[in-house]
Amino acid sequence: MPPVVIVAEELAPSAIEVLTEDFAVRQVDGTDRSALFAALADADAVIVRSATMIDQAALVAAPSLKVVARAGVGLDNVDVAAATERGVLVVNAPTSNIISAAEQAVALLLAVARHTASASAALKHGEWKRSRYTGVELYDKTVGVVGLGRIGLLFAQRMAAFGVRLVAYDPYVQPARAAQLGITLLTLPELLATSDFISLHLPKTPETVGLIGAAELAICKPGVRIVNAARGGLVDEQALADAIAEGRVAGAGVDVYVKEPCTSSPLFAFDAVVATPHLGASTVEAQDKAGLAVARSVALALRGEFVPDAVNVQAGGAVDEEVRPLLPLAERLGRVFTAVAGGVAASVTVEVRGEVAAHDVSVLRLAAAKGLFATVTEDPVSYVNAPMLAEQRGVDIALAPMPDSPDQHELVVIRGVLPDGRQLSVSGAIAVAGPRETLKLTGVDGYDLELDADGVLLFLRYADRPGVVGTFGTILGEAGVNIASMQVARRAAGSEALMAIAVDEPVSGELLARVAASIGATAWSVTDLSDI
Repeated sequence: MPPVVIVAEELAPSAIEVLTEDFAVRQVDGTDRSALFAALADADAVIVRSATMIDQAALVAAPSLKVVARAGVGLDNVDVAAATERGVLVVNAPTSNIISAAEQAVALLLAVARHTASASAALKHGEWKRSRYTGVELYDKTVGVVGLGRIGLLFAQRMAAFGVRLVAYDPYVQPARAAQLGITLLTLPELLATSDFISLHLPKTPETVGLIGAAELAICKPGVRIVNAARGGLVDEQALADAIAEGRVAGAGVDVYVKEPCTSSPLFAFDAVVATPHLGASTVEAQDKAGLAVARSVALALRGEFVPDAVNVQAGGAVDEEVRPLLPLAERLGRVFTAVAGGVAASVTVEVRGEVAAHDVSVLRLAAAKGLFATVTEDPVSYVNAPMLAEQRGVDIALAPMPDSPDQHELVVIRGVLPDGRQLSVSGAIAVAGPRETLKLTGVDGYDLELDADGVLLFLRYADRPGVVGTFGTILGEAGVNIASMQVARRAAGSEALMAIAVDEPVSGELLARVAASIGATAWSVTDLSDI
């Protein structure tokens, strides 16, 4: 049966179409907790927007869950910490609605400046009162932008066309960078005291909740107009209502609220307030972009591939095309290392050799860690929780990019020190034959090999002598296990040999122990790479 994807809220048809190509898509009302929990029982992924809460209880109800996708930017309704602990990937669509959100802030600011909403409502009720709705121009006014992230910057760029003076508060932006954009950086009190219009563009964090409260509104320039199309709770709604009632604030444009859905707010009592029901991302274009973005991320996650838009992966962000093919290689080498080591290493270094080392290869450390711990815990291991598993077990995983690689164009080597002090290494590369690329295991513990890093692999150490191949081949044949390929590596005739065998079927520990005993093997191991 294909993986199950639960769609808990309305999603763009184009996104549904992408998902149904490879997955079983089921739709449920995510606000109905009992229906949601029932649907999550066998879910591999769930896609939500802003109304569905994916908290600890929802995660417990979803034992097979691999990914939570939010078709939008914010993640207020997803318990990211709990998901990370369970190894569940959390993704969003960080750039899907930035243009729509910026345009909504512009629309609210213009509507507040010109009393557009209240004038429209009055006219529809038969009232023609032009003088009552006299507004103000934007030209030559000072517009304060609180937060110069992607949306704040887009908003500022659009405001510049109105001939305004732009000031901003953002402690993470350098003054020289702001100056290049035609923006003057100020402290928050300075911005509040000098701005005719203020627009907020910040995430909701413990530091930003209540950023604009009664004390801040008291130092605002008289007659200021305030827009919040970012996150509910950044502005104290009651304090803002009080300031409007007292005439210190001339008006406000509000698209977001502390609690949503919101149908009652002290701000709704004022004609000077333009209130909309969280429409920042409610455009056809934004919904299509958000839906398609998370659908593609879900598909990547369920195929076990790296997801650039994952918010709870330490090496988030786009992966260079030159680096991406090495992800499954590093993961497979991690599995081989743990199998041959017979347990968890004390410390590990992931070497990346060749021209690819000039790129950002930090994600390969994650991929290697995912492979290292895949078989040592009952819980699923992912890019999300692999670093946490390493930390819990006290395993230091270092990364060593090395531009020089004399033997292979691009080589990944995992070197580790085992708890008993022994050292072990495994290596692999990508072999190119025409249009095909094959992942190759090129070395194990100093023995040179060239074996496909795929399927079920057996490793046996024994004293090199005639007749060994025939002996173990007979036992495997009698058990119905077909040998796909095999290599024997040794350092000298008659010394210890390492045999690496690829077989077509899983091999039980009992059968492998019988094979090992038949040839007097000193060490043996098996690893299954077929699911990577």
